[in-house]
Amino acid sequence: MDKVISVIIIDDHPLVLNGFEFILSRNSDILLKKTFSRAKDALSFLQTEQVDVVLMDINMPDMNGIEATELIKKSYLDTRVIAISNLNEGSIALRMIQAGATGYLLKNVSAEELIDAIQAVYHGEQVFSTEMNDALSDKQDSVPKITAREREVLSLMAKGYTTPKIGELMFISPLTVESHRRNLLQKFLVSNSVSLIHKATEMKFI
Repeated sequence: MDKVISVIIIDDHPLVLNGFEFILSRNSDILLKKTFSRAKDALSFLQTEQVDVVLMDINMPDMNGIEATELIKKSYLDTRVIAISNLNEGSIALRMIQAGATGYLLKNVSAEELIDAIQAVYHGEQVFSTEMNDALSDKQDSVPKITAREREVLSLMAKGYTTPKIGELMFISPLTVESHRRNLLQKFLVSNSVSLIHKATEMKFI
């Protein structure tokens, strides 16, 4: 039996919260733990509760979704973030991806597309609303596409952990860590770890 995917929603629009809550409540593979209208309340919740996927609005009164996503990804590597927005803007989607989001959906998303997106990002894939593909086509060429595992390695490298320690923390072998590191060097077009961390920081991957 597949694991039930735990989800929270952060959005200050009651109609959006109610609509998404209704969709998720009808799917037995997804557990909606809680909804929030303030990002800071959600961040406090995450300090004590493990969550697999966060549905994140971008424009909120207390903190924007880009900043909130950065904070989540720095502290909770295994938590996936999907941006939800009315804005069909490639530049905004790009900033969310750089902050650590692995998906970007428009709020008019269908129930089926929403469920599929949650399941996809949980398994390490990137997802975008159909309408976003054209908006992103000119933007994504310059942005390295990295896997969830590569992002974890990158984050731990930035914190100064050695290859053996990263392997220990991620429950993988040092050889696998080194393989991820080599892939990252190729994707960011750099030749060493120092340059990798510098470029990844500039591009807001970490």
